[in-house]
Amino acid sequence: MRELRPGLFHWTTFHEGIRAPVSSYYVEPAGALIDARVPDEGIEAAFSDRATPQQAIATIGLHMRHADRFAEAFGCSVRAPAEARDRLGDQANFEPYDDGDEVAPGITAIQIGVICPDEYALHIAHGAGAISFADGLIHYGDALGFVPDGLLGDDAEAIKAGLKDAFRGLLERDFDDLLFAHGEPLVGGGQAALREFLERPVGEEESGEAL
Repeated sequence: MRELRPGLFHWTTFHEGIRAPVSSYYVEPAGALIDARVPDEGIEAAFSDRATPQQAIATIGLHMRHADRFAEAFGCSVRAPAEARDRLGDQANFEPYDDGDEVAPGITAIQIGVICPDEYALHIAHGAGAISFADGLIHYGDALGFVPDGLLGDDAEAIKAGLKDAFRGLLERDFDDLLFAHGEPLVGGGQAALREFLERPVGEEESGEAL
């Protein structure tokens, strides 16, 4: 676990289901875990000198990950998009959130809903500000990009155009960092990087690595 900015933590773990490393975050001032898996050092060691998490938030139903383990360890609530109920079923134990909800202090849910209805981003109004993405945008190497076309559906170009339209609304918010469930976070210059990415015509943007 590393501290990106005061109170903003990031770590990666290997996800057996997709056979790739994924990113998790903890926004300590909000008590909010985002798309979290248990750190390699274990829950107790990783959070022994941190404020106790109050929420385990999934940006999409696919990212429930280890939310139940954090709920068991800390008694924190599990939050996921209301639209994820169709994906996860009635037996899934979580508190639903909707577009515009403050899911944790200073963290606002923004429905993207292009790849699937339960796809959200989170605006984090702490420190320099950040946007946390689900699967709509990834960051490997020096490039922002989309997941490979084969994961976007039958009309990948239309999905990419829809994502770009949705992401343009994010530029109205205050943020300097970009947090990705897949790929390394971009600390500093995030708004400029996102704007530059969105200005490229669909088909000319960089592609992400396979997940």
